[in-house]
Amino acid sequence: MNIVMTGATAGIGAEALNHFANEKNRKIYVGARGNARLVPDSTVVLPLDLSSLKSVHSFADNVKRRLANEKIDVLVLNAGVQATTNQLRSEEGFELTFATNHLSHYLLARLLLPSIKEGGKVIMTTSDAHDPAVIPFGPKELNIQELAFPTHRSPKGMAFYAATKLCNLLTISAMESKFGEIENIAFIAFNPGLTGDTSLMGKQSGFIRFVVSAIRPLFHMISFIKPAFYMGTAKRSGEALADLALGKVIPPKGKIYASLVRGKLTFPSPSVLAQDDYARDLLWNESAGMVGLPV
Repeated sequence: MNIVMTGATAGIGAEALNHFANEKNRKIYVGARGNARLVPDSTVVLPLDLSSLKSVHSFADNVKRRLANEKIDVLVLNAGVQATTNQLRSEEGFELTFATNHLSHYLLARLLLPSIKEGGKVIMTTSDAHDPAVIPFGPKELNIQELAFPTHRSPKGMAFYAATKLCNLLTISAMESKFGEIENIAFIAFNPGLTGDTSLMGKQSGFIRFVVSAIRPLFHMISFIKPAFYMGTAKRSGEALADLALGKVIPPKGKIYASLVRGKLTFPSPSVLAQDDYARDLLWNESAGMVGLPV
């Protein structure tokens, strides 16, 4: 089994990686910045900077060279960032959160799709923050150019992050519509839910970890009324991600959105906007132009 993964060196991804490492006859290729990473044996760490489309191309070429004539069984696109400002830029000049969470993963998926075996899987980590019916700051419209090149009036912080998570869901939907049946590949958008012990906003200090632990019971109580506010753990979220990737949990037919709700995998419909075919196709086409690929 060949597994290729981003976002595997911390948090949810690191927990999922431990499950993958327990599988027999597996090869795992992890993309990460730097090579001084603690990973399980037989895991190969390859250079990847998701703020650079050039780096994405290099990583994809590196993976394909190492695979030789073999195919990818599972592609896990899990890495993500959340910046407090929308004024940071990628190497190519795109807003950093948009470039990292969406554009680079869109490019990587397209570059590696020809290398995915028949019956393989592509899993991309999204968030229930994409849905304004669940989280109030979720996006109610999709303005791709504003995400790529925001102004001081554009959404910031969690609202901007939520919009990039909508992009992840729309990308999975587009790939499913274009390649799902033809290539017999399963496409899944995974929502790990609110997870308190991740590195999404950077390395947590001891004080922040203490605060997260202290408020977890409060969020647990709130979740009985608002399930999305249940604060899970990276261990459980990583386990759920691994279960989907390894086929231990299979989504119902026609479902591409897997959402971890109060610790249990569910398969609800995503937001209305995430089901919009026009938004899906527009994002696909504009993203292709931004990364220099044909539609």
